[in-house]
Order: sequence, then C-alpha cells, then structure tokens
Amino acid sequence: MSDLRLGLSELDAVLAVARRASFRKAAIDLDVSTTALSATIAKLEASLETRLFNRTTRSVAVTEAGRIFLEQVGPALQDLRAALDAVRSHNAGPSGTLRINAFASAARAALLPLVVEFLRHHPKVHIDLVTEGRLVDIVADGFDFGVRSASLVPSDMIGIPLGLPQRYAVVGTPAYFEKFGKPQTPPDLLNHRCIRVRLPNGAIFPWHFERDGEVTRLDVSGPLTLDEPSVVKWTVQEGMGLGFFMEQDVLGEIETGQFERILEAWTPPRDNLCLYYPNRRNPSAALKAFITLARAHQVSQNARA
Repeated sequence: MSDLRLGLSELDAVLAVARRASFRKAAIDLDVSTTALSATIAKLEASLETRLFNRTTRSVAVTEAGRIFLEQVGPALQDLRAALDAVRSHNAGPSGTLRINAFASAARAALLPLVVEFLRHHPKVHIDLVTEGRLVDIVADGFDFGVRSASLVPSDMIGIPLGLPQRYAVVGTPAYFEKFGKPQTPPDLLNHRCIRVRLPNGAIFPWHFERDGEVTRLDVSGPLTLDEPSVVKWTVQEGMGLGFFMEQDVLGEIETGQFERILEAWTPPRDNLCLYYPNRRNPSAALKAFITLARAHQVSQNARA
C-alpha cells in the first residue's frame, strides 16, 4: 500500500459524498469543484487500494469497504473536530462549526428560533443545518445533532425535548369545500381529490388519523403526487385538492381563512420533537453551549406548560 496521509479535507470529502450520494451536491456543500472532489476521492481510493464508492452516470453508492470506512471515520472525525474546537475556544469562547440534521418542518417550527438565539450569543460559531426527510445516522454522517420525533431518536442518543407536540392538519380552500363538500370521517377522503406526497425513499406517504384509540392510515388518491411541501401548499392554495401537512406549516393560512381545516378531532398531538446527540468524551465549547441553551429552553417551556 502506498504512503497514506489523510487530512481533514479528505475525510470531509468522503463523508460529504456518502451523505449526499452525489459528487455534484457534495462539491457544493464543500465549496469545491466537482472535478477537484472526484480527484480527491480517487486519490484516497488509490492510496487505500480499494473502492469506497460505486459510480455510474446516474448514481453514487457506498461500497461495503466504504461503509466500514465511514463507520470508523465518522465518529473519529467528530472527536478530532471537538478536540480542535476545545483548544481554539479555551480562551476565546465557543467557536467552530456545529452540523445539525433535521426535517424541514421541525427546523422551521422549533429549531431555527433556538439557532438564531444561539448565534446572537456566540457569533464565532457557524451552524451548518441540513434539512431532509430521510432518517440518517448522525454519527456516521458527521453531524453533531439531529432533530426528529421522540419515537425516532435512537436509544443510544441523549435527547432534549424541543417545542410542542406535533400535529397533522388536513386543509383545503373554502372554494374547494363549497364545490365538493367537507369530508366528515377519514374514509370520506377516498372520494376527494387529495395531493399525495412522495417520501425521499420513493414511497407514498399515507395520511395518518387517530381517534379514541382507533388508528387509520389512508392511501389517498388525487390529481398530483409531489415531493416538496411548499409545492404541495401552492397546489392546495390553487384549489387542486386537499393537503395533509404538519400543523405548524399551515397555521398562518388557517388563521387568515385562506385554508379551512377538517377532521381536526382525528389529528391529536403526536410525539414531541427532540434535539438529540451522542455522548462525547471531549465535547467542544460550542457543542456544550448549544446543549445548555436547548436545556434552558426546555425548562422555560415546562414552566409555561
């Protein structure tokens, strides 16, 4: 094997390509050219004498060797970064970068206010927030924190409740209901035009309902299947059909009367959102400061409840 000397940039490159499953998207994240990133990975693979990624013209996938590499390197890289940040911040206070993974509605509803307050107190820290629908291994993918529903937080992680319990909301425009009527029970939706949502893994998201212990999941039908919440909202605003959203994403439209909500008794509060993170031996000053602020928010919320 040739002499192998790895720098942080090479390790970051591997993690970024694995996380994004795309050289182009990873290059954007790292602020380098796709050519330069490809050359970095190729040089590393040559030094290791093994392929970390299988590439085609349409996709990038981690090989088995790449998976093993990521499982070992991801946690080690975070420990190394934490140690460097701890040294840098010894006298100057929290600094460096915190990477957070969350789904978009959680980021908008509960995380961003916390991030904004944190940055006002700690301007030397940079927050790298990645929003996506798929569940990720935050350690293997190089994140300091994740945000998910409490039931989805891995058992080996430390969780901090974040914000209020989540609820779904079924909405449509007043004009739609005037024309087609209002469903009175979830099965009535099967006779309505519903905007379907495709998940990141390609599956169609079923609409979830619950009342008095009775759980219903519906595979609705309608004129459109979409994969972006903002586009779903726009089509509902245009009267194309009914939409199924996280409540906080449509509260503004409900309050102004642009949307009418239906079947509210069938959409009770669900799990709390949680900020979660692994237990680290040498957490950076920035990591500790963010945890402290999140716990202070939790105490404040409990006092108001």
